[in-house]
Amino acid sequence: MASDKAQYVVALIAEFAEHYGLTTTQAVEYLSKYKALELYDRQYGYLHTQSFASNVRDISAYCRRMGGAL
Repeated sequence: MASDKAQYVVALIAEFAEHYGLTTTQAVEYLSKYKALELYDRQYGYLHTQSFASNVRDISAYCRRMGGAL
């Protein structure tokens, strides 16, 4: 399960980075700063059943609520 979770989060970070024109490193730093990776760690059971497009929208909205600007 941990391997599946890790693979999913890596893919999600890549989708987020591509959507916003960021490098993977920039995406990780942004998602970490605004606690989105912690959210996905806690909510993986539900979130991995949703589309990447939906998750990118949701993660973006979450980061904005936490003070992010993307």
